[in-house]
Amino acid sequence: MTALSDLDDLEFFAAVARSPSLTSAAREWGVTLSAVSKRLTRLEERLAAQLVRRSTRRLSLTEAGELYASGARGILQDRADLEERVGRSSGRLQGPIALHSTMGLGRHHIAPLLREFAEAHPGVGVELTLSEHAFSIAGSGYDAAVRVGPPPDARLRLRRLHPNRRLVCAAPSYLEAHGAPRTPAELSGHNCLVIKENDADFGVWRFGTGPGDETAVRVSGDMAGNDGEVIVGWCLEGRGLMLRSAWHALPLIRSGRLVQVLPQVPTPPADVFAVTDATAFLPRRTRALLDHLAHGLAARLAEE
Repeated sequence: MTALSDLDDLEFFAAVARSPSLTSAAREWGVTLSAVSKRLTRLEERLAAQLVRRSTRRLSLTEAGELYASGARGILQDRADLEERVGRSSGRLQGPIALHSTMGLGRHHIAPLLREFAEAHPGVGVELTLSEHAFSIAGSGYDAAVRVGPPPDARLRLRRLHPNRRLVCAAPSYLEAHGAPRTPAELSGHNCLVIKENDADFGVWRFGTGPGDETAVRVSGDMAGNDGEVIVGWCLEGRGLMLRSAWHALPLIRSGRLVQVLPQVPTPPADVFAVTDATAFLPRRTRALLDHLAHGLAARLAEE
């Protein structure tokens, strides 16, 4: 994220408005909460209007704040589009890109690929936000969001960046002690590490090729969590079986640290998608970034 001191008021408030809290915004800029609060107070005094209901836990915009944030996003987008059209004659990409990604995929793959893109296109400013919280991209200020599994909202524009599915796996030590299930039904006799994300019921593991060919199996165990890295760590320690995306599990399986269980039983697709607002103009720089992510994920995951 651009330094707080380098932002004009429109950029500052657009960034605040899409942050879950003032504390989160301060953390992103690497400044104190007090610095962000003082900057916000100066803006509100200049506009003679309260924009944000103060809370360190969760950010809430007033009616005036919603109006200012919406207008700021539109003006910033118009400015970015104008700068892109002016710079198009030179062939250079330029302007800001705000990208949202899930935590695990973002840390492992998206962040390194964004660094490559920024190095190749110095006229582009890239901002990455990592979070597992679901949100509506329309009007969010983000140009695109990267997530695993297609969202159900048909109003969104989807681009598949890489095929992916979830794999059942376990550490060799767990399988030596407890054996391996031979069918999905036998999972009921095993300790399964359950991950809980976005309020989804991950205590149900699904098998099959997709809609119309899907079997749901309820699993349980003595350990559950909301962070994929934690679940993987427990699995590596031999605590139980886990169901995890291939982009995360395959390197560990290929290294021998984990073993795929039920490899003959397919699981439904859980592809990596880029999501954009279908009603919004997609700038050339954003299309180029999505191309880079698709090629980069193919190369990185093929190597793993």
